[in-house]
Amino acid sequence: MNCKSIVKEISNYLEEALDPSLKSSIEKHLENCEDCRVVVDTTRQTIQIFCNSEPAPLPEDTRQRLRDALFKHLNKLRT
Repeated sequence: MNCKSIVKEISNYLEEALDPSLKSSIEKHLENCEDCRVVVDTTRQTIQIFCNSEPAPLPEDTRQRLRDALFKHLNKLRT
């Protein structure tokens, strides 16, 4: 297990959607890697903050720019 693997599996780890052996490997890595512990803890805290907050309303011009960008991106994928 290395730091790159941790980043790839962070969502599954935090959602407890890993098989026990992979979870154990991640936890062993986290015991010895302060950088990854910080990333996992910060991600966990960020998720908790956003889950407990109300969504901020988007200004209509921002909403329209997001829609336009999404449609443009989707059209590129179709071609």
